[in-house]
Formats: sequence, structure tokens, C-alpha cells
Amino acid sequence: MDEQKERWLGWLALSTATIAVLAAITTLYMGKFSTRAVLLQGVESNQWAYYQAKSIKQHTFEIQKERLELELATQEKLSPAARERYGKAIATYGSEVKRYDAEKKEIKTKAEGLALQKEKAQFMGGNFGYSLIFLQIAIMLSSIASLTKRHYLWYLGISACAGWLLFFLNATLHLF
Repeated sequence: MDEQKERWLGWLALSTATIAVLAAITTLYMGKFSTRAVLLQGVESNQWAYYQAKSIKQHTFEIQKERLELELATQEKLSPAARERYGKAIATYGSEVKRYDAEKKEIKTKAEGLALQKEKAQFMGGNFGYSLIFLQIAIMLSSIASLTKRHYLWYLGISACAGWLLFFLNATLHLF
């Protein structure tokens, strides 16, 4: 009987060590994707700030263009040379407005792409976190099983690894 008890404790120790290794790997992935989400949030915020700066500059050119158009419309006695200068300035401001509009579209596309990457990293980090909880429960149950010599606690701990597998696979394969 003692030999069978020792054999059971050997399997318990081996399975607990394996679960601990899986927990270490899962922690590594959880940290990796959680950190990635935070970094992407910063880069995304920078892109939106850049977008806002371009919007302000574009608005400044729009106001200047509109002001010149109003001045030109109200000044009846301008020489042809002055009208030409107004026209060139208005055209320049108009082209600047178009340039900023194109730049803003590019920045917006990049920021939205970063947001998607961030959401994916958050999803993966969260699922790795949930999977880690199941491994911690399994380790805890296995530890109590070794102290109390209750086999059913060890079996329960091993079955908790199914939760780990479910969330680990969901993090990597996006099952649900």
C-alpha cells in the first residue's frame, strides 16, 4: 500500500510541476500581450494627437482662405495685379487645405489600424490572464491534495486545466 501511495504522490508532484511550467509560459504570454496593448495605446494616442494638430493647421488655412475670399469679394476697386495676388493666395491656401485633408486621412487610417492591433492584444492578454487563473487553481488544489492525501482534489486540479486549455486556445485561435 505504501508503494502505491508513493507512486500517487510522484504523479501528483510531476503533474503539479508541469502545471507550474504551463503557468510560467502563460504568464509570459499574458505579460507580452498586456504590455503590447499598453504600448499600442500610447502610439495610437500619439497618432490621434497628430491628427488633431493637422486638423488645427488645416482649419487655420481654411479660415485664411475664406478671409481672403471675403476681402476679394468686398473690394471692388482692386487692380488686376492685386486680384491676381489674391487669387494665387487663395489657391495656395486651398491646396494646403487639400494637402492636410489627405494627410489626415492617412493618419486616421494608421490610428485605426493601431486601435485594432491594441484590441487584439487586449483580447489575447485577457484570455491568457483567464487561463492563468485556472492553472493557479489547479496548483492550489494539487497542493492541498498533497497535504491532505485526498485524490479527488488532485483530480479536480487536473480537470481545472481544461479551463486553462480553453482560454489559452481562445487567446491564440480566437474561438469565441
